Parts: sequence; structure tokens; C-alpha cells
Amino acid sequence: MAMEAALVSVATGVLKPVIGKLAVLLGNEYKRFKTVRKEIRSLTNELAAMEAFLLKMSEDEDPDVQDKVWMNEVRELSYDMEDAIDDFMQSIGDKDEKPDGFIEKIKSSLGKLGKMKARRRIGKEIQALKKQIIEVGNRNARYRTGVAISNSKNATVDPRALAIFEHASKLVGIDEPKAELIKLLTDDDGCATTQQQPKIVSITGPGGMGKTTLANQVFQEIKGQFECRAFLSVSRNPDMMNILRTILSEVSGQCYSNTEVGSVQILISKINDSLLDKRYFVVVDDIWDVDTWNIIKCAFPATSSTSRIITTTRMNSVAHLCCSSFNGHIYNIRALDMVHSRQLFHTRLFKSDEDCPSNLEEISEKILEKCDGLPLAIIAISGLLANTERTENIWNQVEYSIGRALERNPSIEGMMKILSLSYFDLPAYLKTCLLYLSIYLEDSTIEKKGLIRRWISEGFIHREGRYTSYELGERCFNELLNRGLIQPGATNEYGIVKSCRVHDTILDFIIFKSIEENFVTLLGVPILTIGKQSKVVRRLCVQGDGYLNSVESIADLVLSHVRSLTMVSGIRVIPSFEEFRHLRVLDLKDCSELKDHHLENIVRLFQLRYLNLKGTRTRKLPEQIGRLGCLEVLDLTCTFVKQLPASIVRLGKLIHLLVDDAVKFPDGIAKMQALETLKYVNAPIQPLDFLCGLGPLMNLRNLWLDLRLEADIDTDDTKVVWDNERNKAIVSSLCKLGTQNLRCLTIWGGGSLLQDPLCLPTLEKLIAFSSAVPQVPAWVNSLRNLQQLQIEVVGVKQDDLCMLGVLPSLLILHLKEKTESNEKLRISGEVGFLLLRIFIYNAFYKPVDLMFGARSMPKLEKLVLKSLRTVEADSLCFGIDNLPCLVTVKVTGDGANFKAVKTAMERAASAHPNHLVYSVEDFSDTLKFEQTRQQQGSCLCSSSSQPLKINTSD
Repeated sequence: MAMEAALVSVATGVLKPVIGKLAVLLGNEYKRFKTVRKEIRSLTNELAAMEAFLLKMSEDEDPDVQDKVWMNEVRELSYDMEDAIDDFMQSIGDKDEKPDGFIEKIKSSLGKLGKMKARRRIGKEIQALKKQIIEVGNRNARYRTGVAISNSKNATVDPRALAIFEHASKLVGIDEPKAELIKLLTDDDGCATTQQQPKIVSITGPGGMGKTTLANQVFQEIKGQFECRAFLSVSRNPDMMNILRTILSEVSGQCYSNTEVGSVQILISKINDSLLDKRYFVVVDDIWDVDTWNIIKCAFPATSSTSRIITTTRMNSVAHLCCSSFNGHIYNIRALDMVHSRQLFHTRLFKSDEDCPSNLEEISEKILEKCDGLPLAIIAISGLLANTERTENIWNQVEYSIGRALERNPSIEGMMKILSLSYFDLPAYLKTCLLYLSIYLEDSTIEKKGLIRRWISEGFIHREGRYTSYELGERCFNELLNRGLIQPGATNEYGIVKSCRVHDTILDFIIFKSIEENFVTLLGVPILTIGKQSKVVRRLCVQGDGYLNSVESIADLVLSHVRSLTMVSGIRVIPSFEEFRHLRVLDLKDCSELKDHHLENIVRLFQLRYLNLKGTRTRKLPEQIGRLGCLEVLDLTCTFVKQLPASIVRLGKLIHLLVDDAVKFPDGIAKMQALETLKYVNAPIQPLDFLCGLGPLMNLRNLWLDLRLEADIDTDDTKVVWDNERNKAIVSSLCKLGTQNLRCLTIWGGGSLLQDPLCLPTLEKLIAFSSAVPQVPAWVNSLRNLQQLQIEVVGVKQDDLCMLGVLPSLLILHLKEKTESNEKLRISGEVGFLLLRIFIYNAFYKPVDLMFGARSMPKLEKLVLKSLRTVEADSLCFGIDNLPCLVTVKVTGDGANFKAVKTAMERAASAHPNHLVYSVEDFSDTLKFEQTRQQQGSCLCSSSSQPLKINTSD
């Protein structure tokens, strides 16, 4: 994967796009620029040489000061050059029809005069730019040779990288401190009888030590013993209203996250009322100052001696204050000992059945000694080594490069040194993707899809060969996971990572690097000052209203060349977008103060590629939004937009369009030929033209249709009826899409549609919600490329399993059964499912008679049986001993014989040679029985097991 061809990078700025655009100026379309063509060729050659040199220089961790100044000057100049060329191309662009009428002809003549001036201007600008480049070059020794570092790439998520976080208690020696912490929380030390206060333990220690991981392990272990519980992160720049709303939502079981009523005092009172006379357990993670704790503590009733609180903090003063507030203990978290450090290090680098090579044992010990038991440091350095050759020479170089910084201050300077090594080991495109994460708030959850789409819109990633830009972006995301530079956040029930988080220490590092490279300008981050940042802003992230209200704070900033503007949720002042002429990315997600009039001028942002209005109060888009000819991503989910303007069909480059299911489309959808993603579409309220127009969308890969409203529907003044003509139109369009590029189809309430003879040979993922069918449709048998299927059948029969079993590419099957059935379901080698990795069977509380026979599902790794009510006696353990690759089993349900299921499952799991990770949850008595047995690395199933790879480009 030659991802080095990234268009925009932190090292070279936008030199590659500039070179490409200069090449366009040399094409036939601009052949009238005879006087400057020679200058353009010369400038192009100069820039190409500079780009190659900058890429080599970017791999030098400590470049010469003069070289660094030169690199910065060239990078900044590249942005100005691209803006100048874009302005020129915009000014001479003439795709309008011939003028009709006297006034129009006058306007056309004036326009041509303006274009003549623009041609003369670009000639002068090209000469001036070349002069600047030569002057910058002459200030530095010309083009000495740098040394490039070879990097290997990983295409999919390494399961070992996920295991570090997913099973932290088993991999980083957390069992002992967890037991100690639980003992502090549960032991009666005599104080509780005399002081009617909750007991509190404050975990303290430097960043990267695993405070949050420890607190979360304890929370998961004992939260079931309490009536009310909550886990929340505070972070360095807390929004107290949001924090208190989160606490109230979690302890009350009601959603208060979007409410605007009340104040801090009112929320504290409501939390107190919810917790009064109840046994509660709350974890308050990452507190940075005493003022924050003094507010939060008021929310917890001080009269419950049976309640428990955990806080985590880097500050000793905060820890002491927390403990003095209630009946408390301070717990100083310890570094890993050498045994656990070695275990974590080896788990990341070697397979479960593989030992450290003898020639690397000595150097491994030296590296671990310098990591000094810091989990994040071990993860970071092992992530670096995992992508290098296993030779003593290279590992010695890494050990030597760490230097003496670790020995002087392992918790701060050494950590930054390790992160610096990991950073400079990254290829150029990954450095760019990593630094971009500096725009996200500390402790925030970063959605994978949104992040990748932003990378693409910024120009960091582009389509290459047979891979889409999103697929390449997903590879970058997975590489950062594998290297331990980001942590997996939420995963869906199929084990696919949907979001990520950035550790505080890593975030500090990338913020520092972003400012140093003038990659991102941050306003409102307490630890930074404007004085440290460049006055010329390339990417602006506003994280605090105070900076928008303070004229002095932004008066010296040059905003006319901003390429990306992010307004973090909670901002109450919306700036005018007029001066952001060269904006590529505009992210206004969750800006509650955004009104329709704020968007009037966005149609002038001729370079805009990404517009995120999700969660805003927007009701209407500008009528002329079709003028945004470069727009590629438009997110209107969770807004109040009901009707899209007619001009939206002119957005010829729009790739991803996300709307609410109440949005009505105009006629002409077939014109939007670039569309790859379209969701969430309520089909019954759309005009017939829309339903017919879906078929010609040649590039559509991911479609989400809501068909639940299949009765008469009133939308404004139009009455829509879902009749046979409309059903035929949608079936015809789906069949056309299915023979082109459609990969993912999600349907809500389309049970009747699924019974039509659909032809979808290219489909890789089919998800049907609330769409029960009498039996598996016969056409499903033709889906030879299908990798993931979720389907609901009224009553599952053996024939249904046989039909699904022959699908040659199926990796994930989620089978739901709606009604009771006495059918005996038997799965054996004859039924098929040769590649299936995950099987989820939802019985909806019906009697189940299910058995896995010999040679059944030979690759199955995860089995989930949901909502069981009654299980036949001979199916208590479901024959899981016949599943040779099984790793994880989960069973949920209730019923008279469910306790027997628990006993049988425990016995079968213990006897299984893979030492299964399993859980059995009985809803009837709310008793959750969970036991996990796992050998080191058992989550990998076997050394030959490959990571599950499925198309997730939706």
C-alpha cells in the first residue's frame, strides 16, 4: 500500500497538491498562458525536489536549526501557493451557459475582462512565488542527503493490540492492585459506624500508570452490588453542566444529556434527590484541580455509609482533598514489576506460543529497565518494535536512542522521549493522521467514521488503485491502534472497533508537535497560550468561548488562510464564516447556538469539502448550497432539517450524505453520481423520482433505507401512499445497485421488501432491523460475496440453516427468531458455515433446541445465544465441545431450567481445550454469573488464526 503518496502532510504541507495544480496549468485548458509556462515548469521542478528533500528531513528527530527554519518556511509557503492558485482557478472558471439578453452580455463582458486581469495576476504571482522559493532555498545549504527509515505496514487490527486494552487485568498485572482497592472499599475499618459518610478511595500517580484502567476494573467488578452507579471522566478543561448531567443520567436511568434547563445548583439538587437513601457507587476519573472536586462532591449525599466513591488524579493535593471530604484512603498506584512488564512487552510482540528469541532477550531486558514499569511506555515502545525487523542491531539502536532521559525522569521526560521515538518511526502519512487528533478534547470518544472522513477531506488520504479512500483511511486507523498510539473505544457486538480514545499523555505530546509544526491552532486550551502558536492559522479548533469573546486574543491571528474550522460542543458564540474563504473542513457538531442565518455565507466557501451540522438546531440549508462544488461530506443527522433544497442535486462531488429519516429529498437524485454513502433515508415519504433515481447511482456502496411507514403518510401538503408502483421502483433500483457497487444495505421494517426477488450479487453486508420474514428468502442463496448478515425469521427451521450454511464468504451471522417453534436445529459439517467466525442467535425468549454436531462451524470463534427462556435438556451446553476454534461464549436469558444451563456451560467451558472466555447471565433473578478462564494469548484462538476482516466502509 503506497500510502506515502498522501496529498497533504505535516512534513511537506501541500507541496504535492501545488505541484499537481501547476501541472494542470500546463495542460491544454490553460495553454493561453504562454508567457508564464516556462516559469511554471521551472517552479514545478524546484518544488518536486524540495518535496522529496522535506520527506527525508521529516524522519530526522533532531534536525539542524537552520534546516528546521527552512522546512517551516517551505511548508508555510506551500499553503499560500495553493490558496493563490485556487483563487486564480476560481476566478477564471466559466461553466455558465451562453449569456441571454443585453444585461447578461454586459455581465459576461465584464467577467471576461476580470479573467484577463486574473491571467496577468497569476503570471506575476508565479514569478513572485518562484523568487520566494529561491530566496528560501538560498538561506539553507542545498539538498544534503537524509536517511529514510523503512517501515512495514499492517492492514488490519492486530488482535494483540486490542487484547492489551480489552483484557488489561490479565495482561498488565492489575489483579493485585484491584484486589487491594476492593479491600479498601469493602472492609469495615470502624469509621463507617461512627461517621455516616460514603467511603472514598483516591487513586493517584503520574500519567500513563493505568489509574483509569484500575478504576474501571474495580467498577466493573463490584458495580452490581449498588442500586445506583456512574463512571465519568472530568479531564483538564471540565464542562460542569455536562458532567453533572452525565451523573444525573446514569444514577437516575433517565437521559438528561441534552436538556438545557436548570443550573449547576439545580442539577446537584436533582442528583442528591436521586441518590438519597440509596446505595451508590461513583467513579470520578481524572480530576485536575480542587475547585472541580469541590463542586462535584456536593452532588453526593454525605449520609450513606454503604456508598462508595473512587477518584483518580495526577495531583496529590486533589487526592488529599478528596479523602478529607469523606471517609477516605489515598491509593498510590505502582509501576509494573519486571515480571508483568515482560509479560506485557512479549504479549504485544510475540504470539501466544512463541518465546522471545534468545538473541533479543538481553536487549529486551535493557529496554524494559528503561521503561521502568510504565504501562503506556511499554505499549508505545513495543508498538515501535513490532514494526521493525527482529534483529539485535535494530533493537540496540532503539535502546540507545531512548537515551538517558528515562533514567532522569521516567514519568515525564522519558515518556515524551519514547513517544517521540514512536512518532518519528511513523511514515509521513501516519504522522499527519496522528497529529490531527489534537483537535479533539481530552477524554473524548472519537468516532472512527467521522475521523476518517475528516482525514480524507483534509487531503491526507486519497483513493488509490482498487481501494476506496475510506478503506485506506481505515488502514491508517488500524495502524495507529496496532502501535498503541490510540486506544480502542467502543466495539460493536461483532468485535469491530467503532471509536477510539487518546491517552492524556499522548494527547499532550501531539498537541505540542501540532503547535510546533503550525499544524493546528487551539483556542481555549488552558495549558497553552496564543504566544506559542503561529499567527498564521492553517487549522483552527475553538474549545472555549472566552477566546471568541476576547478581541485581543484573536486580533493578531491571520484567519484568511484557515483550511479547517472546528467548533467544539458548548461554544455559544458563532463567528462569521465570510473571512474563512479557503475553508475545506467545517465541523459544527453539537453547536446548539447555530442558527440558519449563520449558514447563509457558507455557499461562498468554494473549497469546502466537509460540512458537519450533526446535533445542531439547523432547520434549513441555504437554497444555493448547490454552489459548493467541492463538497464531499454532508452530515445533517440529529438536526431539524425536513426538506433538502432543490440545488443539492448539483453537488456533483458529494460522496457521503447523512440525513435524518424525516428528511424529504427533491427530484433529481440520479444526478449525484459521486454518492457512495446515503443514509438514513425514509423511503415512503420520498417522491417516486427519488426511488427510481437511486438505481443509476453507479458508485453507491452503502445505503440505509427506513421502510417502516408503509401506510398513508402526510408530509406537509403532500400525501404519500406506499403502493405497488413505489415498491416496484425501489426493488428495481436495488437490483440495479446490486449489479454495480452496492456493498452494504441496511433496512428498517422491510420484511415485505425482502420477500421480493432481489438481485444483489455485489453485496457484502446485509442488515435487517424489524423486518421479519417467514423464512430465509431464496435469493439470499445467490449472495456469494456476503460476509455479514443480520436477519429476523418468524420461525427458524433446519432448511433456513442449510440455506445460510452454503454462503461461501459468510463471516458473521446474527439470526433472530420472532415466534416460538418446536423445530430442532442441528448444525453439523454437512450444513456448511465453513468460514463463519461469529454466530449470534437471538431466540426472543422462546424454547430452544440447538445442537452443534461434529465438524460444525470449524472456524467459529465467538458464540452468543440471547434471550433464551427454555432449553432442551440435551442442549444445555449446545455441543460447544465440537467447535474447535471457539474462544468466547455468552448466553443470556431466564427460565426454570436456566440454572442448569449455567452449570452445564461452566462444565463445558472448563473442559474445552481453548479455556474459553464465557459468561452466563440470568435475567430472572438479576444475578450475573461471570467467570473467565484464559491462557496467555488465548484471545487469538490459535497461531494460525487471522484477524477478522470485513468491509466496514459504511
